Amino acid sequence: MTSIFTDKTVKPSDDDLKKALGKNYTFWHELFSFTLQKYPESSFDWHFSGQKFGWGFRISDKKRVLVYLLPRDQFFKIGFVFGEKAFEEICNSNISEHIITELKNTKKYAEGRGIRIDVTDGSLMDDFKKLIEIKIKY
Repeated sequence: MTSIFTDKTVKPSDDDLKKALGKNYTFWHELFSFTLQKYPESSFDWHFSGQKFGWGFRISDKKRVLVYLLPRDQFFKIGFVFGEKAFEEICNSNISEHIITELKNTKKYAEGRGIRIDVTDGSLMDDFKKLIEIKIKY
């Protein structure tokens, strides 16, 4: 599924995002703010990944992306890539069994295991925050 923002010539504004995400904008903003609070040196910006994927939002440290926020119609996806140490910590944590199972079932690449999770309500916010903390740690 592609971003709701597909026009390469128009970088999404905060108003565009609020309109696109509806009630789920508050969760986007909460996760964005949480990441900056936990890692104040982070940088962030919209990135156009080609016509097939459209615009996505990245929050990064100096060397890597910490969190991907990918806007859809009335929801968004949160994405991570975890190395082996982070993966092990997640597997031994109290994060939702569904997330752990999905991460275990993803293909392992040189840069780690990638996962994208739909954010359609606030039910997994605590898990997302734990994942952000683990990503920052490793």
